[in-house]
Amino acid sequence: MQNIKLNNGLEIPQLGLGVWKADNGQEAINAVHWALEAGYRHVDTASIYKNEEAVGRALKTASVPRKDVWLTTKIWNDDVRAGRTTTALDEALVRLKTDYIDLLLIHWPVDGYLAAWREMERALTAGKVRAIGVSNFMEEHLTDIVEQGETMPAINQIEYHPYLVQSDAIGYCDTHDIGITAWSPLMQGNFKDEPLFAGIARTYGKSPAQVILRWCLQNDIIAIPKSTNQGRIQENADIFDFELSEEHMIAIDELERGQRFGPDPLDFDF
Repeated sequence: MQNIKLNNGLEIPQLGLGVWKADNGQEAINAVHWALEAGYRHVDTASIYKNEEAVGRALKTASVPRKDVWLTTKIWNDDVRAGRTTTALDEALVRLKTDYIDLLLIHWPVDGYLAAWREMERALTAGKVRAIGVSNFMEEHLTDIVEQGETMPAINQIEYHPYLVQSDAIGYCDTHDIGITAWSPLMQGNFKDEPLFAGIARTYGKSPAQVILRWCLQNDIIAIPKSTNQGRIQENADIFDFELSEEHMIAIDELERGQRFGPDPLDFDF
């Protein structure tokens, strides 16, 4: 496993397990256990996923100590709008059966995000969280946080994959030393329709998914592929024994087309 050092000095594992759509029972528990057994040390959930309880049970019963697992969760839009970020965090801590969250994110840039950020800064001071950041924030939203907050976001989690690189958002984050986490790095399964990945994969004896995740890592991106399948979880972790050539990195870069598979942070209604 490789780590990336954040702007607060903490190191976050560059590969994580996403549990979006995993049920709040054995499915999520198994996925977390399989991931930890495969070498993952980073689990990414959110209150809106409705599976924080299962993630908490999984971490409590895992063979890997809690202190060795980076745990990310997120404050949902309704809580941000209602000004209840601190309460929502306390509720998440109970569901996750932990005394602290490694990384707490504002899930989307909805009304009230500046007030939510200030609450998160207080949670950071109180030791409830080790790092704070945002998700799906574009430059205009990040500028508000950077200029009016006291703490620089450690992470901006955005949709990122070969069809959607979001260079403007990444350029702004690079300028301010804000790390980037990719959600849907595997294009919600649509990578299977792109022949380039299969061709490159044959060169290295790897799968197309492994090629894409490796491309993310070599671009200094934190990747959190979602899976509840043991084989795919193990496969996604097997990406540290090869390196894509510059030629192959450029070929994948050139696939960029601004195509989203998820909601647009500048135009969403939830």
